[in-house]
Amino acid sequence: MDTLTRRRFLVASGVVGAGGLAAGATTLGLAELLRRSSRAAVVDPEQTLVLVTLYGGNDGLNTVVPYADGRYHSARPELAYTGEQVLRLDDTLGLNPNLVGLKRLWDAKRLAVVLGVGYPKPDRSHFRSMDIWQTASPGVPLYTGWVGRWLDGANATAEAAVSFEPVLPPLLVGATRAGARVNLRGLRLPSGIDTAAIAGLGRPAGGEPPMLARAAASYADLLRVERLVRESKEAAGADATRRPAGQATGTGGSGALASQMSLVAQCIETGVPTRVYSVSLGGFDTHAKERPGHDALLRQLDGALTAFVERMARTTAGRKVTVVVYSEFGRRVRANGSDGTDHGTAGPVFVLGGQVSGGFYGEQPSLTDLDDGDLRATVDFRQVFGTVLGAVLGADPARYLEGYQVTPLPFLPTG
Repeated sequence: MDTLTRRRFLVASGVVGAGGLAAGATTLGLAELLRRSSRAAVVDPEQTLVLVTLYGGNDGLNTVVPYADGRYHSARPELAYTGEQVLRLDDTLGLNPNLVGLKRLWDAKRLAVVLGVGYPKPDRSHFRSMDIWQTASPGVPLYTGWVGRWLDGANATAEAAVSFEPVLPPLLVGATRAGARVNLRGLRLPSGIDTAAIAGLGRPAGGEPPMLARAAASYADLLRVERLVRESKEAAGADATRRPAGQATGTGGSGALASQMSLVAQCIETGVPTRVYSVSLGGFDTHAKERPGHDALLRQLDGALTAFVERMARTTAGRKVTVVVYSEFGRRVRANGSDGTDHGTAGPVFVLGGQVSGGFYGEQPSLTDLDDGDLRATVDFRQVFGTVLGAVLGADPARYLEGYQVTPLPFLPTG
């Protein structure tokens, strides 16, 4: 295909897929990302951070359940779990019954639960609250994410922070540097265009400008990404059928989050020089008929997380991975009139991995000392992010958290 024809197709076709057109430094095809891996054995691999964002406001009270508190049951009688239903962590708190894999990690001391995480003067807007979490700036709006600022300070390349989400989250955007995005959606082809045509577009053409060649090469990556995602899903399903009784993780690795986590695992195992990965799961805005939907989401979360952590435990690089799971806010204590819950404030954060010292951190918020019907935060979220900045990325937390002074939480070793 000649350069002019290729250029016209790239501009006019409307092909959208995993990797898309290579625009600037923030979009990579998965094949290109994997080519940047170090195939040689790494004696002492660097630590890696995986950030899992739960969009919509996860109901923390039905995730880490205060089953022994009568006020929990009286505030949401149709939604509450009993002490017989939960997976008990101690005499007062238990995991949602759908988090069977996470309970297994808790028992193995590889799951830390940070209780009552939030920020001062909470905002109940999805957009503003998520912006606060991703920029780590509850006081004034910022246009850079806390990971993006770390990229700036490290003068890092794009592949140092990678998102497997549909769009690059503000979390990974700095003033001078930004992370890379690899989309999972696969190909959406216009009428009359098939994969053979896309493969042809991915072949090199002599004499074309470097940026046009890079854009064209991304089309070849679309096909590779689609194949890799399909294979990872098929492998996850096969693994589920081989699990012995009592070892199920809830979903068998199915669902979009499991696909994202599978690709993160592949990148780590092949030595991709990425220090931070961002993945996500949406649907947590449970205003009505919460129990069925929330249960399904937690099963998906449980399956994806536990399969990933267990896979990572098999390699040296994998044992240096830390996973942090957060949402923009929790839900209100009292149920609404639609068998759901409305936007709230503080909630639990999960930290998982081979280096994690499992257990509770922080204090469970009181169900009597409420802030206009909402939980009062007992841990500032910057304490969590500051801890992983220092322990995982070897950075000065105050430098990237706008001067906030962090007292590291001891769920990770320091020094």
